[in-house]
Amino acid sequence: MLQFDLLATDPASHARRGRLTLNHGVVQTPIFMPVGTYGTVKGVMPQSLRDMGAQIILGNTFHLWMRPGLDVVQSFGGLHAFEQWDKPILTDSGGFQVWSLGAMRKITEEGVYFQSPVNGDKLFMSPEVSMQIQTTLNSDIVMQLDECTPYETQGRLTTEAEARKSMEMSRRWALRSKAEFERLGNPNALFGIVQGGMFEHLRQESLQALVEMDFPGYAIGGVSVGEPKDEMLRIMAHTPHRLPATKPRYLMGVGTPEDLVDGVACGVDMFDCVMPTRNARNGTLFTRYGDLKIRNARHRADHQPLDATCTCHACAGPQGIAWNDGGRGGFSRAYLHHLERCGEMLGPMLTSIHNLHYYLNLMQGIRDALDAGTFSQFHAQFKADRARGV
Repeated sequence: MLQFDLLATDPASHARRGRLTLNHGVVQTPIFMPVGTYGTVKGVMPQSLRDMGAQIILGNTFHLWMRPGLDVVQSFGGLHAFEQWDKPILTDSGGFQVWSLGAMRKITEEGVYFQSPVNGDKLFMSPEVSMQIQTTLNSDIVMQLDECTPYETQGRLTTEAEARKSMEMSRRWALRSKAEFERLGNPNALFGIVQGGMFEHLRQESLQALVEMDFPGYAIGGVSVGEPKDEMLRIMAHTPHRLPATKPRYLMGVGTPEDLVDGVACGVDMFDCVMPTRNARNGTLFTRYGDLKIRNARHRADHQPLDATCTCHACAGPQGIAWNDGGRGGFSRAYLHHLERCGEMLGPMLTSIHNLHYYLNLMQGIRDALDAGTFSQFHAQFKADRARGV
């Protein structure tokens, strides 16, 4: 089941406010979706995700197929009970991970033959197999199997002919994914994925073909695959607002806080990215006033929180009162620097909570601005704050 209600639009951009109703709950859009590759958002308890306002998370079809295996997940009735998350879940198709295997895989019209990176077994992924796996996972949003068109092929830019060939196969795989999804009687929602590389006219062809198939929602794939930022922004500006206004729009694998706000302005409703948690584990933290490298020596004796305006558990403690509002319950930069320097696991746990809270709070601010009709002002203030520096 999927129902999308368009609640508000911004007259000065393509930004929109919506409500997405799925089998496991309601998602307010625009939304950022934390990535839980193996059935867990790394280092973050499900209750912490609920506390910070996460409405929907991701699972990875390929990795969950490899481990723990479909028999284990099926014994729990799907991912929700297995990972103790009662809100919506989106699963990717597994295509990106198979594509990333490089020499360990062979892509054909039938599907992808590859060697398991876990135990070396010879395996096969097709649109039908992907739909079968995702039906077992019982995710609320299922993604078609597609081929991720690379920005570069063997050290050179992917040609238009190569991008077309890839896009057209993804289009045929979309038809097969839809047919198998319906044959299985999956009660959830299947999204089609727009491909076409860095070529706008190919993106448009892909988009039109998918719209004719009448998917409940649409994603934009094949970005954040090594292309320069200006190329990604060009495709982001071209594609989302050309998708049906009555369907949700998902930009896959993007990105920085700036990408999210700019993406909303281009008409995107849904985002995901590993950046908040991956950067947290590497000591890079997002704040209202720019990015902070907690491992830098200048933080060794710093009594300030990461962000005085933040109400996450790392910055404000369990009471959730920001320092600039009189709270003093969180952890100092000095303490987090110490944990990072010592390799203590609490360090990346706290910084992951902070980064995810920052992303989710940013999206809440966007939704509030769209509700109030002040998105343009919000966008300008966001850019000014981030440029100010920590």
